[in-house]
Amino acid sequence: MNETKPRVAIVVFPGSNDDRDAALALEGLGAEPVLHWHGDSELPDVGAVVLPGGFSYGDYLRAGAIARFSPAMRAVADFAAEGGYVLGICNGFQVLCEAGLLPGALRPNESLSFICKDVALRVERADVPFLAGCEVGQRLTIPIKHGEGCFFADEALLTQLDEAGQIVLRYEGENPNGSIADIAGVVNADGNVMGLMPHPEHAVDPLVGSTDGALILQALVDRARERLFAAA
Repeated sequence: MNETKPRVAIVVFPGSNDDRDAALALEGLGAEPVLHWHGDSELPDVGAVVLPGGFSYGDYLRAGAIARFSPAMRAVADFAAEGGYVLGICNGFQVLCEAGLLPGALRPNESLSFICKDVALRVERADVPFLAGCEVGQRLTIPIKHGEGCFFADEALLTQLDEAGQIVLRYEGENPNGSIADIAGVVNADGNVMGLMPHPEHAVDPLVGSTDGALILQALVDRARERLFAAA
């Protein structure tokens, strides 16, 4: 293990297409990305896990519904239960919800169309590990590209999430997919698992526009470093 570069696993499912993008972004932010095939039931020694965007198993049945049964997901669940940091991006968010590691569900966009565009987000909490580099109320610009990104929770669950502070990102201005309460990202009750529909790995280089995604991924890298070297 590199003394300065924490290892971060990126779980690769059949149909993942943003795994290399996530790896490139994390590497540029000081991590050592490790591509981890979904069929491997044991995670390597890492400080964090990323479930990347894409179309795992072709989104058959519904997005993330088959990927949740992959052997790697049992290891991811154990890792999270031990306090490990897990970030699900787009399809990764869908997988985490299907696996019960995050609350709620992702449904087809209200427009029933695939959407690919930059969106504005508002930071609701900055005291969670993944948003430590942000401020409450800060506006982030990060792209989305999804067909099933409409976050849904019934009234009781929505109230619970709101009261527990588990809603950490909301769409600001335009709600692109019809998500209830403009929700773009949530965390679990312990704050160590987060899912969001926008793609921070596509917002780390000024050559392609916003670098706001680096705030989220850098926080993940920093937390991974702390976790690994605290245990060393």
